[in-house]
Amino acid sequence: MPRTKLPTNLIPPASDAEPTPLPESTPVVESSAGATATNNEPTAAPGAPTAAPADRLDQIFEGLKQKSIAKQAIFRNTLEAFALLRQVSQELVVELSRKLSLLDSSVLIEYRPVNDMEFHIKFSGDLLVFVMHSNIVTFAEDYGPMGSKYVEQDFRRRFFGHIMAYNFMADSIKYQRLNDPGYLVGRLLINIENHYYLEGVQQLELPDNDMADNLLTPDMLRLFVESAMIAAVNNDLIAPPMQDIQKISVKQKLENQQVSRGSKVGFSFYTEQKHPVSIDGLTY
Repeated sequence: MPRTKLPTNLIPPASDAEPTPLPESTPVVESSAGATATNNEPTAAPGAPTAAPADRLDQIFEGLKQKSIAKQAIFRNTLEAFALLRQVSQELVVELSRKLSLLDSSVLIEYRPVNDMEFHIKFSGDLLVFVMHSNIVTFAEDYGPMGSKYVEQDFRRRFFGHIMAYNFMADSIKYQRLNDPGYLVGRLLINIENHYYLEGVQQLELPDNDMADNLLTPDMLRLFVESAMIAAVNNDLIAPPMQDIQKISVKQKLENQQVSRGSKVGFSFYTEQKHPVSIDGLTY
């Protein structure tokens, strides 16, 4: 059977002209992913592991070298100061106990260890609670010693360990009267060079010294404890007015809160603020 020949008009004629180029497409820009360096350039291709840029590592290293090492040193200083404060307090309690036993053996002064960061001194109806905070702190620029030349000369002097002394009524702890207030009598700030800044109630009669001259010593710590005890003894217990105790809740009764429960007069807290602030009967 003869083959059918295709019509020639269905076959495109051959051409010697160059093919028309396709329109150029807009190039695809690969987006970066992950971390970027401080110059805003990607540190690795998308999907690849990103390494921290050298300048960030330097920042972390400098932060650890300066702040962290300084804070560890301050913590050690504060821990040693608290141990010395504990020893000074025990010695003071022994001395006072000997003197009081000659007058009235029923009047007791006791030192009570609690843990590595807390101890108590109980005397008469008062309880002094000494607490060391585990963290290192700093303050606003206009607070306490922060504006002194001594602190400004070395940034490490801007950080402090701190030990607080609180005054409670002894029976508040004994009978677990959880709503009874305690009053901050004083706070001891300690820096990297074992210099201190002591702030507290006016009854402490604190010297207005530059922190540059205040070096931590056993005598200074004894003075701190003695002053706190004097402030507590002189802060008498005041009974509430009759109208304030006409009724109590069942909750108060179940929690062993006495109907005629007294409270401390309160302390006047000394700061360098120009305008005192009163909170719960205390002047700050």
